[in-house]
Amino acid sequence: LTLDRCKELARRGYGALSFPADCGGESDLGKFIAVFEELAIYDLNLVVKYGVQFGLFGGSILFLGTEKHHVKYLPEVGTLDLPGCFAMSELGHGSNVRQLMTTATFDRKSDCWVIRTPDDIARKEWIGNAAVDGRLATVFAQLIIGNEEYGVHAILVPIRGQDGKPMPGVRIEDCGEKMGLNGVDNGRLWFDNVKVPRENLLDRYAQVDRDGSYTSEILSPDKRFFTMLGTLVGGRVSVAAAGNSAAKTALTIAIRYSAIRRQFGPAGQPEVPILDYRTHQRRLLPLLAKTYALHFALRHLQERYIDRSPESMREVEGLAAALKATSTWHATE
Repeated sequence: LTLDRCKELARRGYGALSFPADCGGESDLGKFIAVFEELAIYDLNLVVKYGVQFGLFGGSILFLGTEKHHVKYLPEVGTLDLPGCFAMSELGHGSNVRQLMTTATFDRKSDCWVIRTPDDIARKEWIGNAAVDGRLATVFAQLIIGNEEYGVHAILVPIRGQDGKPMPGVRIEDCGEKMGLNGVDNGRLWFDNVKVPRENLLDRYAQVDRDGSYTSEILSPDKRFFTMLGTLVGGRVSVAAAGNSAAKTALTIAIRYSAIRRQFGPAGQPEVPILDYRTHQRRLLPLLAKTYALHFALRHLQERYIDRSPESMREVEGLAAALKATSTWHATE
């Protein structure tokens, strides 16, 4: 059902909103974030599925790839004819992306990257779209050329064929039933020396020639790493917006209900709406005030993100990280 709903959104053009016009989109990040906010009112499974396909997977190709990747992949990503995954997190590493253990070693003879999961703790874990639907994954791995290591880079790796079966060397498992969001097919991925073409490296910030020469306009490895991760900040902006939308929905239901639900009262008098009780007000109204505050903070973040410049990116990244955590934490309260 969640996949069918996601396909309907794609059919109506909502999947490609952030993509360039020549790839079927509108280059409109504001509309894209607004879709997250609206979907979170109704179906959080759909928010996650939509975000994985068009935000994380599509966004990685859009922001980390170059024109050759955009032309080849984005039209089918936007229509959901090419379902995909964002394979960053591992069993042993999540937030500490720099220490990911999956490797991508350049094989000069075949002009290919060899993708390998060195041990079980390096398996890609909790990857949305992986268990059932995904056919292509943006895999984050340590780039190795000869005896040199160049840090974490993103490479497109096919994980399933058109028939839905795993590609040779790819092992896939379903993460199983969860406490929530069971409309999302989270899975695990292992790679046993899987070969993909050199061109599958998303090379906006670093390029590798046929002879294995590595070049980048960003000379500092640290700056290059954070620049690559910074291009994916839109995911945090969108999730933050969705989190506060979920909080708005929950509070709307709770406060409206408390205004009509009556309980106890003075002898001989009508029962009192539970919203009149101070203990009930103290439970709901501070959360309502925080929701308003987050609403305006998130509007500021969205404006800064849409109009961002290289000089403002550090500020945007900090705001996005803080507000994503605060907004989703608030929603769970």
